[in-house]
Amino acid sequence: MNETRKWILHRISAIILTPLYVWLYFSLIVLSTKNYSEAIYFFKNPLFSILTIVVFCVAFFHAKFSLSEFFEDYIHSKKIKDVANLLATILSIIPPL
Repeated sequence: MNETRKWILHRISAIILTPLYVWLYFSLIVLSTKNYSEAIYFFKNPLFSILTIVVFCVAFFHAKFSLSEFFEDYIHSKKIKDVANLLATILSIIPPL
């Protein structure tokens, strides 16, 4: 993937994450005022589940791109850079699952 495409995808993921983080923040504030049964109902809501999954998947994707850029800029050994990128890719796929 060329650098321009990586840069654009990184910015798009940041734009997607901004409203999702705001939504998650306010949802958790509202959730903190609920009792146990209302909280369970809140987590069973399909919209909350889907948006939470989207937040985590996009956040790990965004973090992987950020780490890749860091590795490209600051690690000069190609072998270490490749291993670091592979590890970042694996660690960005496993947690959202």
